[in-house]
Amino acid sequence: MFYSLTGKIVYADESSVALDCGGVAFRLFTTLNTLKKCADIGQTQTLFTHLNVREDALDLFGFADKNELDCFKMLTGVTGVGPKAGLAILSQLTPDMLAVSVAGGDVKAITAAQGVGPKLAQRIVLELKGKLDIFASTSETMGNIAAAQKATISYAGEDAVNALVMLGYSRSEASIAVGKLDGNLSTEEMIKQALKQLAKNL
Repeated sequence: MFYSLTGKIVYADESSVALDCGGVAFRLFTTLNTLKKCADIGQTQTLFTHLNVREDALDLFGFADKNELDCFKMLTGVTGVGPKAGLAILSQLTPDMLAVSVAGGDVKAITAAQGVGPKLAQRIVLELKGKLDIFASTSETMGNIAAAQKATISYAGEDAVNALVMLGYSRSEASIAVGKLDGNLSTEEMIKQALKQLAKNL
């Protein structure tokens, strides 16, 4: 129904923003990442929108860019992920970051979003694996996604990733580091080389 709205910001809080469009103010629920990109109250802003129809309400959601809107739609297409959880996840992770987390099976990164438990995060990883690559906005992100997907193809790679996670690295960090190595290396050699790589990133 609505593709986007452009208007003057007349209100904003930690979860929504209101745009005055020709004398009518629309309240749009949104993410912290979009709120950070919004202009100040009194200035003009354009937000890409999604209308969610419920029996008792019409909820309008707004996003600073099309990528975030499309990612929100994908997330809410996963069984059990409602608009509230979708906003919480995209407040915690940008579409880029979510794509890397899903590619690397980083459930912990997704459960950092308020109200998202391990089972739901696991379902997101399973249902969206390979589908979020389109949100890679840089060549570096594309490389990280490919590396994260490659990391656990071999038993040695999977064991190396698990060992790095036990050492305190996130699964995304571990998957990217291992995925950039020669897949024929032993688990021990993968861990050594990955640790050197991760140390350079500190």
